[in-house]
Formats: sequence, structure tokens, C-alpha cells
Amino acid sequence: MTIGQVAEQAGVRASAIRFYEQAGLLPRPVRSSGQRRYDETVLDRLAVLDYAKDCGFTLAECKKLFQDFSDTAPISRRVSGLAAQKIVELDALAHRIRVMKEVLASAQRCRCIDLQECGRKIRGNRGARRPNRTGE
Repeated sequence: MTIGQVAEQAGVRASAIRFYEQAGLLPRPVRSSGQRRYDETVLDRLAVLDYAKDCGFTLAECKKLFQDFSDTAPISRRVSGLAAQKIVELDALAHRIRVMKEVLASAQRCRCIDLQECGRKIRGNRGARRPNRTGE
């Protein structure tokens, strides 16, 4: 298949396919008369890549799925490990979002007259229900 055919069947742009090749997410295709030629397996890799991106995996995390992958290695083990890490990350993010929403709700109730009054109140409440900005 040509890059155009792969792009059409996979629902991605040809430039994305070239980018994925360059990033090491897709194997380099054989060339015929200077044109990339793909076999059907590229569609499976693109489907897994698209699914992984829908799960919130970064391209670096997606690369871990494909690195040194042999046909005998179970991908389920890699997916499971990466999914467990992503769930922990999402739980921490959900907590941070919850705290931020509480702080924003408090800000909506603000009745301060000026910056100084607001600053004094914030300093007086420092540490109480403050979102962690370091992500820890």
C-alpha cells in the first residue's frame, strides 16, 4: 500500500505517518521507485497507537509499547503496566482538579474591596485547601 492508501484507511494524514516513522513508532517501510510501500500490519500498529492516544498515553509512552516488540511478546503485559501507571497519574490529576475547583468556588464568593484586602485574606488562609502546584 502507498502512504496515501494507508492514511485513507487509517484515517490519519500522511504527514502523521511520516512523523510516527521518524519518532520510531512505526517501522521504516520498504521503498519501491522511491515511494514508501506498506503491508497490512501498519494498519494494526496505527490502530493500537490511536487507541493508546485515546487512553491518554503520550507518544513516549506509546513508544514503550512498540520498542523491541516481537511477535511472541504479549503486548497485554506492556499495556497493563502502562495503564496502571496512567491510572495513578490520572488519580493524582483528578485530586488536583477537585482541589482547584474548591479554590475557584471560594474565589467566586470573594467580596474583597481591593487587592490588599484580598492578599491579607489569602495570607491568613495560606495552606488551607491550597492546590499543590508542584504536582506532588
